[in-house]
Amino acid sequence: MHSRTARLISRLTTAVAAVALGGSVLAITATPASAAERDGVCQSGEFCYYFNSNNKGSVSDFTGSVADYATKQPSCYDFKGPGNGKGKCIKNSAASVWNRSGKTVRVYFNSRFAGTHQDFRPGAKGNLIPALKNQNASHQFMGGTAPTRCKTDGSHSRLPTSILVYRKSLGRVESVAFKDYVRNVLPNEWRSQWPRESLRAGAIAVKNYGWYWALHSTRKTPDGKCFDVYDHTSSQVYRPGSATAATNAAVNATWGTRLTRNGKVFQAQYCQSSTACGMWRDGDWMSQNGSRDKANKGWSHTRILKAYYTRIAIH
Repeated sequence: MHSRTARLISRLTTAVAAVALGGSVLAITATPASAAERDGVCQSGEFCYYFNSNNKGSVSDFTGSVADYATKQPSCYDFKGPGNGKGKCIKNSAASVWNRSGKTVRVYFNSRFAGTHQDFRPGAKGNLIPALKNQNASHQFMGGTAPTRCKTDGSHSRLPTSILVYRKSLGRVESVAFKDYVRNVLPNEWRSQWPRESLRAGAIAVKNYGWYWALHSTRKTPDGKCFDVYDHTSSQVYRPGSATAATNAAVNATWGTRLTRNGKVFQAQYCQSSTACGMWRDGDWMSQNGSRDKANKGWSHTRILKAYYTRIAIH
């Protein structure tokens, strides 16, 4: 990790992880960083599943590879568009696809990109073969080269559309829709059953931290591929499909809020407690447990944030 990066994030159920990264795993890109957020509309740059054959029914749109869709609401990847199948988890429920990305996309029978598969070239529409119809478990964007340097469409006043996440265990870089990223980090850093105002404070911190690194990262894999954040405790713990109803509500309620210092997006760091990280610096860190305790005393999320982060503006 670059020296300017704080040694962040303690998992709430484990001890603080060591920060040094010695990995030499090579990464591959998943999809362009400019793709749109998942919203149930099949847009340019996306790969889309349809609930019914012949591109009918509800749509589930993606901007990158997904190794496991999950099988239960509210954490699964679901069909979002209007029509037949809306709200259903897409695992083992898709019948046709439209590949509007610029890369070949491979659909797999098994999770983790294994088993029988079918390829869809850029622009292709079609039904899944009988072996994959309603038996789809993962998909992967194939080919192409990763960007050699980080670029984002965000600014200090505008959220990035997506963020480049280094999936260490999978050995690749994935472009993740930014809101999906925040939703699938928060439940791994804050406990879903904690008070609402604690979760809202956490949602803003998680978003601000990712936003900061989307704007500032110069990180590269050993073979020169660019990424913004790790998917583990050296940045924030990102697990696709882990979102919960309570944490999603906190993200949605605070999505229009940002923290700045001197007009710039503030790197909102946090740890399990005021002493857990061993690098505690008053004014730059928030205690996860402390946010829970303050919320239990009736503090609002804005009051919690101002108690831990000094010289910030909340917009």
